[in-house]
Amino acid sequence: MLRSVRADRRTSPHRSPAPLGARLPLVAAAVVAAGLTAACGPSSQPAGSAAPSALGQSSQALASGTLSATGSPEASPTASASPSASATVLPSSSPTPPTGARSGSATPAKPPRTSAAPEPAKIPGPGYDSSADAQKQIDAALRAAKADGRTVLLDFGANWCGNCKAADKVFGQSQTAAILGASYHLVKVDIGGNSSANSALLRKYSPSGGTYTMPVLVVVSPSGTVRTDTHVTGNPSLTSEGINAFLRQWAS
Repeated sequence: MLRSVRADRRTSPHRSPAPLGARLPLVAAAVVAAGLTAACGPSSQPAGSAAPSALGQSSQALASGTLSATGSPEASPTASASPSASATVLPSSSPTPPTGARSGSATPAKPPRTSAAPEPAKIPGPGYDSSADAQKQIDAALRAAKADGRTVLLDFGANWCGNCKAADKVFGQSQTAAILGASYHLVKVDIGGNSSANSALLRKYSPSGGTYTMPVLVVVSPSGTVRTDTHVTGNPSLTSEGINAFLRQWAS
């Protein structure tokens, strides 16, 4: 009997396990089914259930290998359809030009015009011209004084007079010349010769008479009125300080 059983065992065909190639489609089917279940809704496995079986773990590993080989899944249509925030361009506002500025104007604003200062009056040189018509010179000076508001200064003297020469030196200095040019029309009248006309002019503007100490300085307003006469008041010091103080005192 023992021999027969052994013989039966020997003669019964041996079943070999299914080859790996036949089992792979089953595993892949299980992975796909698990993926569909996860995509369609929550798992039906109750909370606290046991860990997945070894077969499930192997199927997950196979699915992971399959996904890594085939590439990443397609991007979500919602994400691909949403516009990028960086693509939105806001219109830039143009800078506001400063107040009073003209757009595109390259010409700067012109400064306001100011009235030019009047030119200084002409000052005659040193000495006295005996041939000059003193009356015409005085008349011209009075007309100019009426036009520009300056004062007329009459200087009666002689070329041989030392005090007259000292006064001429001061008149030629820059500071004194500036005062004269700004405030006076100077007329020099020669009374050292034999001109009766010039002597008459001296008596007209200095009528006090007597002995005249030269130079005789007479300040006359534009209307012809005598304002001061050094034949009466006495001459100032014939220095720059004395004459400048005299000129500033009687300037218009």
